[in-house]
Amino acid sequence: MKLIVGLGNPGKEYENTRHNAGFKFIDKYAKSQNIEINKEKFGGIYNTFSYNGEKIILLKPQKYINLSGEVIIKYLEFFKININDLLIICDDLDTELGKIKIKYKGSSGGHNGLKNIEYHLHTNEYKRIKIGISNDKNKSTVDYVIGKMPKDQLEKLEKITDLSEQIINDYLNINFDNLMNKYNKL
Repeated sequence: MKLIVGLGNPGKEYENTRHNAGFKFIDKYAKSQNIEINKEKFGGIYNTFSYNGEKIILLKPQKYINLSGEVIIKYLEFFKININDLLIICDDLDTELGKIKIKYKGSSGGHNGLKNIEYHLHTNEYKRIKIGISNDKNKSTVDYVIGKMPKDQLEKLEKITDLSEQIINDYLNINFDNLMNKYNKL
């Protein structure tokens, strides 16, 4: 069983913000698979599907992003999912808008959602897809990540989320090293 988590902040006021890149990615994938993420449990909305005989859970925590770990740990424990079968999808200030970085492990890079996940997992060794949102050093980080994205930036973000079906299906089918080699070059 695998748990694939898109990070973001719940609520209409956070739609089309940079911090919700993980939600956008997971929503685009769910739509491509005709899956509605509409079940509620442990402070998150989720749904399950089977891929090549394996159960997959798509999850969007519904607590603020800096509390994501509280939700994720409950799913891992309840469904008895190994951390090696966890994939986190989130925004990344240090990556150019429209690019992605796929990693096995690493620091939170100041991302409060990742900090909370690491706190609850007691490790920073979990798989992640980091979606580039660039950084505007002229704005406070908080204002930048929860600010609405202009249309041209949203279009760039959409191009990477359009690859969600291909990237997640590859994650489910190929060795993680090959996944990193394939997509970290984009």
